[in-house]
Amino acid sequence: MITLAPESPEDVAEVEALFDLAFAPGREALSSYRLREGVAPVAPLCLVARDSGGWLAGAIRFWPVALGDGGVAGLLLGPVAVHPTRQGEGVGGLLIEDSLARARAAGWQRVLLVGDAPYYGRFGFARVSGLDFPPPTNPDRLLGLELVPGALEGLRGPVARWTGPPSPEQGDTVPRARTATGDVPPTDWPAPRRRV
Repeated sequence: MITLAPESPEDVAEVEALFDLAFAPGREALSSYRLREGVAPVAPLCLVARDSGGWLAGAIRFWPVALGDGGVAGLLLGPVAVHPTRQGEGVGGLLIEDSLARARAAGWQRVLLVGDAPYYGRFGFARVSGLDFPPPTNPDRLLGLELVPGALEGLRGPVARWTGPPSPEQGDTVPRARTATGDVPPTDWPAPRRRV
């Protein structure tokens, strides 16, 4: 059995070790990490998956980003990783589906990631045009998901680091400024544990 829970401060070192194991050395040199520098992750959406013995099976994180010329609020999914001994068991899919459901319930409207379309397409992600991710990211790997129909339509311009203020109600960053469509999520939604 796998249990999902929000990542806690006690999980951070173990999660970082998993990301180091799952990705090539130098992962923090990727352009997506430049968008994360100095920005707090969206804590209620950052999840860990543990097995019945308490071992870390996987983890996922989300970060706020500003999209297009108007700086519309969006989420950047990633990294997401599954421990090599647990791959092929559906842990990654569970993390993605659960966290996206939490994002939708929280009022987020759009999510981007840099990844492989064949894998992420099954969750509804598709190639995004009109938005410019920092180089050297291949534009074909920029994928988006509308949590609200039409949320990515007409967005043009850069994907940039989020500069909005933090929200003390949740303890981490949520979109509170520079939204073009008033898509400010509520701050009182729960983040319960889920067993599967």
